[in-house]
Amino acid sequence: MSDRLNVLKTYKLYVGGKFPRSESGRVYEVTDAKKNWLANAPLSSRKDARDAVVAARKAFGGWAGATAYNRGQILYRVAEMLEGRRDQYVREVAEAEGLSKSKAGDQVDAAIDRWVWYAGWTDKIAQVVGGGNPVAGPFFNLSSPEPTGVVAVLAPQESSFLGLVSVVAPVIATGNTAVVVASEKSPLPALSLGEVLATSDLPGGVVNILSGRTAEIAAPLAAHQDVNAIDLAGADEALAKELEVAAADNLKRVLRPQPVDNWSATPGTDRMTAFLETKTVWHPTGSLGASGSAY
Repeated sequence: MSDRLNVLKTYKLYVGGKFPRSESGRVYEVTDAKKNWLANAPLSSRKDARDAVVAARKAFGGWAGATAYNRGQILYRVAEMLEGRRDQYVREVAEAEGLSKSKAGDQVDAAIDRWVWYAGWTDKIAQVVGGGNPVAGPFFNLSSPEPTGVVAVLAPQESSFLGLVSVVAPVIATGNTAVVVASEKSPLPALSLGEVLATSDLPGGVVNILSGRTAEIAAPLAAHQDVNAIDLAGADEALAKELEVAAADNLKRVLRPQPVDNWSATPGTDRMTAFLETKTVWHPTGSLGASGSAY
């Protein structure tokens, strides 16, 4: 028998690259699928949500201005770090979702692969959704995608890790910053993800992770005038409708909940393009003569 003390993990929020407790001092009990106690998670307040938005806005300029190649390197680094801590996430996902170690391992492997998949898209999405437009006149007309800004993300409730990665990675891959509300009943894998993000070259504030009551945290985010878009993946029908009404006040982009039978399926580009704006630039080419354009 070991005479060592059992060192319990203290889970904290991840805001602005730091690990604060909730400013309210509140916590709530997180249990496994059999209702056994796992940990106390921070019960975030409206003030925590506002602090996360401030951090996300502060980080937006640098992250959006980084090269797409650099963002891809950082997302790939996240995958590397997750691979090194795979056993921890397998245990946390198994406990959170009541899965066998084998099935939880499949979920974690798929989540790591998902980071790699989006890392590869960072410098390719512009070619898919942007390009030159044919116009009648002596002009170049070029359209290019730009990030929307600060995106509030309600993580899926049932898929505590793979679903979480599937909604967060596409938001930041294109240059947005995110305020993430973790699964209410299974927040521990999300809170642990903050530890990986903090050591993966991702600038502080690009991803901010909150835990607690989804409806309580989501309400101030949906109404916040400095949040540009919101993904309602983790909201039920009634909450989604309420948040969509609140989001209309400053014309937020809203991605309503979509039924997903299998988060492991290839996701496509929809979650990236949902939070992109299109910038179109006109540039004169010079005079047009009988022999063609003069540039």
